[in-house]
Amino acid sequence: MTDAELPERAQRVEGLEPAARAAAAILAGRAVLGIELGSTRIKACLIGDDPAVPIASGGHDWENVFVDRLFTYALEDVWAGIQAAYADLVADVRRRYDVQPTTFGAIGVSAMMHGYLAFDDSGDLLVPFRTWRNTSTGRAAAQLSELFGVNIPLRWSVAHLRQAMLDEEPHVGDVAFLTTLAGYVHWKLTGRKVLGVGDASGMFPIDPTTRDYDDELLARFDASASNPSVPPLRSLLPGVLTAGAAAGELTAEGATLLDPSGTLLPGVPLCPPEGDAGTGMVANNAVSPRTGNVSAGTSIFAMVVLERALEHPHRELDVVTTPAGDPVAMVHCNNGASELAEWAGLFGRFAAAAGTPLDPDRVFEVLLREALSGDPDAGGLLAYNYLAGEPITATDEGRPLVVRTPDSRLSLGNLMRAQLYGVFGTLSLGMRALVDEKVELERMHAHGGVFRTAGVAQRFLAAALDAPIAVADTAAEGGAWGIAALAAYARRVAASESDSAQLSLARFLDETVFRDASVQVVAPDPVDVVGFAAYLDRYRDGLAVERAAIDAL
Repeated sequence: MTDAELPERAQRVEGLEPAARAAAAILAGRAVLGIELGSTRIKACLIGDDPAVPIASGGHDWENVFVDRLFTYALEDVWAGIQAAYADLVADVRRRYDVQPTTFGAIGVSAMMHGYLAFDDSGDLLVPFRTWRNTSTGRAAAQLSELFGVNIPLRWSVAHLRQAMLDEEPHVGDVAFLTTLAGYVHWKLTGRKVLGVGDASGMFPIDPTTRDYDDELLARFDASASNPSVPPLRSLLPGVLTAGAAAGELTAEGATLLDPSGTLLPGVPLCPPEGDAGTGMVANNAVSPRTGNVSAGTSIFAMVVLERALEHPHRELDVVTTPAGDPVAMVHCNNGASELAEWAGLFGRFAAAAGTPLDPDRVFEVLLREALSGDPDAGGLLAYNYLAGEPITATDEGRPLVVRTPDSRLSLGNLMRAQLYGVFGTLSLGMRALVDEKVELERMHAHGGVFRTAGVAQRFLAAALDAPIAVADTAAEGGAWGIAALAAYARRVAASESDSAQLSLARFLDETVFRDASVQVVAPDPVDVVGFAAYLDRYRDGLAVERAAIDAL
């Protein structure tokens, strides 16, 4: 991003040029750092005095590994990736502004939610990190859902713990602390074992009145536990904090973990660590009732902030919370845009082999725009993006498939439209539970890299949900910017204790972050809606093919 490309809003403070203002904020230690550990990329985002404007960024690519039939990341790779992303951000700061950051106004850490990170009383990891992609907890999730009377998804931390207990895994008796990936990183940076309420709500159900773990359900879990060596569950879980709360300061050890060069100073305040669902809500200004957002990445999920409790539990829906603790219905699909990226890589390699290499972003743009030429129903083609199991459609493992009949119309446009429809297929099935609950929405936002090509994925998502979809000009910034905004909010609350009760997260986002935001809204095209409905009917019927492939391959 050049200075000329910085949002116009960044050029309106006291006549200074954007680069001069950014450099001044960095040198004065006012800039705010957000770090998010996504499934395929660790991103760092720096914002200045205006939290709406990213002023620098860094990143590091990484990928989970599949070991012993479980998806995992090594903790060594966590720190190597964080350090690489931070170093990349520092290099970007130097290149843009010719300054070196030594401290920040605040830091926030976010990461993919759920999963299982279990430590003993010495702080040693007991078993490899079990990520949200694993679907090996079916027996435990079903048992807990019946015990609690609410849906407990396969990926929730409590389901992983109960499954380990059911399987009598030897490590269970040594568990002293459970947390998420964001909670782990925050713990090592600050020494505090806490979580933002949104991330905590993917570990164990939250009581909407206390905005803390549900005490009655904790008691049910403890009473039903078959392993007497396991302490009360609450003692194993991180403390719960809502947005705006103080969550500790960067220790000397934490500063070295983040920046091994020794340049970064300790003492920086941190906001509560959050999950990627919470930062997605913040990045879309979707934290108030009757708002919602869709986040598309390795997984894809929709978040809808509720006005009232759901009448019935639904297998397709989690009930989690916003970073402020308000209840949210979440439709989470394990499989998002990864298979689409694989196809883009294939076509990118074809272009290079043909002697016309293209930048990966250009490959995506060409393919997505070609999808607009496809038939409304994708010409009879089907695409399943199942690299992992998909609980909503009751598949335990993944087998990516492209399926067609002899009379299907095979073209590049139809193939790419089928792939994009496939990204949204399972999400559309899950969202029907919200229709049954008569949940109303005023606006639905979307963010993620797939929406960078204007008017394509956004248009097809509008057809899949039969609802208008808004995409802000910050949509591609994603969760690293979202957690930076949460850190800026915590800093603002700390600086204005006198009116902190009035400075709600929703108000901060409306009046400060999104006050001048540029948002593009696409209404569903009736032809696309009919075409996607026909595709979805075939998609549902074709799940038998997906299940047969899992059984056979």
